[in-house]
Amino acid sequence: MRHLVFVGSLNREAPYFQGARGVGLGVYAFDEETLETVKLAETDDIDNPTFLSVTPDGSRVYANSEVFAWREGTVSAYRFDRGAGTLAYLNKQPALGSITAHNAVSRDGSKLFVANYGMGSGGPDRSLVVYGFEKDGALTPALASVTHAGTGPDSARQERPHAHSVTEVADNVVVVADLGIDRLVAYRVGADGGLTRLGETALAPGAGPRHAALHPDGRFLFVMNELDSTVVALSLDASGRLSAIDTQPAVPAEARASNHCADIQISPDGRFLYGSNRGHDSIAIFAVDQQTGTLRSVGFEPCGGATPRNLALTPSGRHLFCANQNADRISIFARDEKTGALTDTGKAIAIGTPMCVRIVPDA
Repeated sequence: MRHLVFVGSLNREAPYFQGARGVGLGVYAFDEETLETVKLAETDDIDNPTFLSVTPDGSRVYANSEVFAWREGTVSAYRFDRGAGTLAYLNKQPALGSITAHNAVSRDGSKLFVANYGMGSGGPDRSLVVYGFEKDGALTPALASVTHAGTGPDSARQERPHAHSVTEVADNVVVVADLGIDRLVAYRVGADGGLTRLGETALAPGAGPRHAALHPDGRFLFVMNELDSTVVALSLDASGRLSAIDTQPAVPAEARASNHCADIQISPDGRFLYGSNRGHDSIAIFAVDQQTGTLRSVGFEPCGGATPRNLALTPSGRHLFCANQNADRISIFARDEKTGALTDTGKAIAIGTPMCVRIVPDA
């Protein structure tokens, strides 16, 4: 089986990153049988694409630009032509907030949701923004936006709201993980993109929720907490109401003080969770109880590099890619579907400062 692998890499320095050795946006072909990767296209005409989303058919890419000291980030749209092996720029829109951190294409393919982490003050300073699509896939101007308020107990990291990700948990219902206020904030999205706040769920003070993974059956949501290095499991109903079920450490106790969690992914069958640990430089593996949503630690696999920022599973679930930001390497792991265990294949994509990796079938 062949896949398309889309990679965003850092190409502009920022004081909170350790170098910028990337080219920008790249596309690779991956053969799941031979483990061969071949570069198909790349472009350096985008600044710091630290997060990106790809349409299911691989024809369009939406990439955030996170540039330090900009009052607003941007979101850029590209069309990928598999036959020609080209990335064609469509357009970009202002992100209405700084340190643009995450985006997601809606389930129905009609909208793009963008989360802005935000630093300092000034500018539009919006936490969540909704865009539509033109007929050619270009982005419309923002349809709606909202701003969060509040602080958390960690004065260095929670001095203000920091929306870090947005996850669609049911049709037209999204949950924003806000690291700065230790909250998961749920919104209903109208046909016109309008946002109606449904409620919020408080996590442990100082937890710092960053990314989330939805169980395939939609009953559970799993959140990676960056600041206290834990994973929390929550039950989920159709209205977006969340209730905590279980919390587990994402690293061994001795590594917790020097670790910052990053990404979280769930296997296609919903039986295993994978989380990245920056500092411990590992991938945490958890088994998911399919009835209760509770978690059991399976163990930790070295990430094959340093500073594992982002993870991606192939659609088959047979392989996991780990973007090791400070090792200039995307490691490729084989996954045991029965036990959840990972084995480093020794294969990798060599690329400067990889920040985000996304995988779709190569139709």
